[in-house]
Amino acid sequence: MASDSQPGVPPTSAPLVHTDCRHFTGYRPCSFARPCAGCPHHDPVSAEVLLINLGALGDVLRTTAQLPALRRALPGCRLTWLTSPRAVPLLEGHPLVDRVLPLDLGSVEELRARRFDLLLCADKDRVAGGLAATLSAAERRGFAIDGHGAIVPLNPEAGRLYALGLDDALKFRENQRSEPELLGEAWALPYAGEPYTLHLRPEEASPGPRRQIGFNTGCSPLYPLKKLPLAVQAEAIRLLAPRLGEPVLLLGGPEDTERNAALARELGPLVEESPTRAGLRRGAAEVARCEVVVTGDSLGMHLALGLGCHVVAWFGLTCPQEIDLFGRGIHLLSDVGCGPCWRRACDRETLCTERVPPALIAEAALDALSARRSGRVLREARGGSWWRPVTPAVAPS
Repeated sequence: MASDSQPGVPPTSAPLVHTDCRHFTGYRPCSFARPCAGCPHHDPVSAEVLLINLGALGDVLRTTAQLPALRRALPGCRLTWLTSPRAVPLLEGHPLVDRVLPLDLGSVEELRARRFDLLLCADKDRVAGGLAATLSAAERRGFAIDGHGAIVPLNPEAGRLYALGLDDALKFRENQRSEPELLGEAWALPYAGEPYTLHLRPEEASPGPRRQIGFNTGCSPLYPLKKLPLAVQAEAIRLLAPRLGEPVLLLGGPEDTERNAALARELGPLVEESPTRAGLRRGAAEVARCEVVVTGDSLGMHLALGLGCHVVAWFGLTCPQEIDLFGRGIHLLSDVGCGPCWRRACDRETLCTERVPPALIAEAALDALSARRSGRVLREARGGSWWRPVTPAVAPS
């Protein structure tokens, strides 16, 4: 016979409680501060869903594009999102996420005690895959690891996205579908082209004035070839600022502090520096000041898209076709024949970072600004060669 102290069995003197209610916590009164018995606010959870996404910050933000489809497929579900500690600020206050857990021992112990109706894993990663394979769930979609430690798809629909990681020709040349579309397919969710979203509270707004154009000048140190040379950025700003009649806002994180300071010394009143060491959400608030953001394929690009800005994004080593700008941007393509390549270093005499003309950047930024103000949809690529699907050779009859 179970004792009153056994986990999961309330003491005989405990009041009636609704542990299935999304407002119930068990350690303090809910927001309605009334007994569960007869409460008109009882809101039973229809399904418990765990989303695992531990990847790069931009990837985590991009995954928010799947949330509307998930809510359509499972209305009334309770969504718990497990992510890396540094990505937690990107999900704070998101209205479609019930709870955000950082990856740590405490979170894993909690998740081991819970039972989920659906587990969604976005990452082709061994840590995420190990959790996806071992946590309790009635159904799993996305990716996990097998008994050999190899990453494998959990469901047939994840096969296409899985294959892109194993075949460079498929990823770099044949595929023309965006990452949100591919992840929606992998999770068997009815993705309908929604953009990803980042929610800032009104009190988080930057005290600085609105700016027409901002330059996200750098990128993660992991892929240094995602950022344009200072000389290219400086010349593009020289072309832009006089036509705007105001400074261009320099954006970035801690790794871009010295870079932005060098541009400010060179360009003087043509630019305004934003704080780069004030934290992720303050950085996002600075991005939100801008109507248009010029950026590489980096977190700054994803922040701008998540905040509803228009975007001019340049591509050299990464795949432009995987990045949907949602009708609010222009892909600038480096004029090289060797990309995309996803290399961290390159020994070519002329790098892809040097093959984006400053005049093209300025022209695209002004066009994006015009499109934003007129409501014109932007779905274009400019500059070098855009990869197209390879047409198979026709065998002779």
